[in-house]
This record gives sequence, C-alpha cells and structure tokens, in this order.
Amino acid sequence: MWNLCFCFSDCQNSVYSSASTVKQKIVIKVQFSSEKRKTEAFKTAAGFKGVSNVSIEADKDQVVVIGVGIDSVCLANSLRKKLRYARIESVEEVKKSEEKKPQVETIPIHWTSSYVQYPVHCDVVW
Repeated sequence: MWNLCFCFSDCQNSVYSSASTVKQKIVIKVQFSSEKRKTEAFKTAAGFKGVSNVSIEADKDQVVVIGVGIDSVCLANSLRKKLRYARIESVEEVKKSEEKKPQVETIPIHWTSSYVQYPVHCDVVW
C-alpha cells in the first residue's frame, strides 16, 4: 500500500490520497545548532496531517515521527525549508507489540450461603 503525494510548491497544500492505514515510523536526520532549531523542527513535524507522535533525539540529531498516512518526502522537504538540511534515514512500519499478559490462575470459590431457606407452608382455603 503506497501513499500518493504530488508535491507542488508547498507540501502542506499537496494533493494527497492515502491508500493505507498502516502506522509508520519515519526517522529524519537534521542538524540542530540551537534550541530554536529543535523547536522549529518539532512544530513543523507536528503540523503534518496524520502525525500522532513526534520526538527529537538531540544526541543523534534525529526527528522521529510516528503516524498514519504521513508522506515522508513532503515532511523532509518541509524540514529542509526550515532547517536547510534534512535527510530521510528510515521509513518503517510500526508493528503492535503483542505483550502477553501473564494469565492469573483463578481458583473457584465454593460459596455456601448463610441464608437457609425454610419451606413455606401455604394453606389453601376454598
């Protein structure tokens, strides 16, 4: 399943058709020279349609974007306009981690009621 994007002059106003609903993780290499550039990168990435999570790894100079139906090329072009350098490192599908919860063994409790039912006697009078 591929996303179609025709990037004209501005990627935010691009013709966009999403054929997939796969959650993807995009890692883009950028250069952070100041705190202001980190903020600009964060705002630019968070402004894209379909983005659910943005994180910045300053020690690796990377922006990690997670979302559904994100066009990585348009995202890289927008970051390149703001920061002058952006290179796509990887685009991969995010697989749901199937954490198996440890099943707690339930022990049935045999409950005896403390209420004792006494027989009801009814006298039928005709």
